[in-house]
Amino acid sequence: MTAMPVPHIRQATPDDEEALRRLDRETWSHQHAVTPRPEPDEPFFREHCGPGDHLVAELDGRLVGYVRLGFPTGLAANAHVRQIRGLAVADGARGRGVGRALVQAAVDRARDLGARRITLRVLGHNTAARALYASEGFAVEGIQPEEFCLDGVYADDVLMGRPLV
Repeated sequence: MTAMPVPHIRQATPDDEEALRRLDRETWSHQHAVTPRPEPDEPFFREHCGPGDHLVAELDGRLVGYVRLGFPTGLAANAHVRQIRGLAVADGARGRGVGRALVQAAVDRARDLGARRITLRVLGHNTAARALYASEGFAVEGIQPEEFCLDGVYADDVLMGRPLV
């Protein structure tokens, strides 16, 4: 039996812009996004979230996923917390450990940056993502019922987090 290739996780670079922009558009859906679908010419990297805020996953030399790590707010009072602010995996790479590897890498990066906690927000109906996060030690810390209306359907906003120390 042949072992499944392990995703290679690395820091994003400016050269990843086009591949990440394409991946973001291809994976967008209201299953996980509350923002509008990105436009084809919309930049992926922005002033507040550049390559240094992203880890990318590669399989067979092809970029197949990313995780965006940032701060939950701009307040100094919670600068000890990092937040997963985006996660995407190409459809063809799902079920191959890419999402899990990205979450684990984000946790490790947050810890390396001195964070005491890591949090995220996930839509209540995204059960696959919630199960992945729970399996990596994240617990539900709050629910905002019907916080978003997406295509006429109300969705809960679920806050999950875990300690890093």
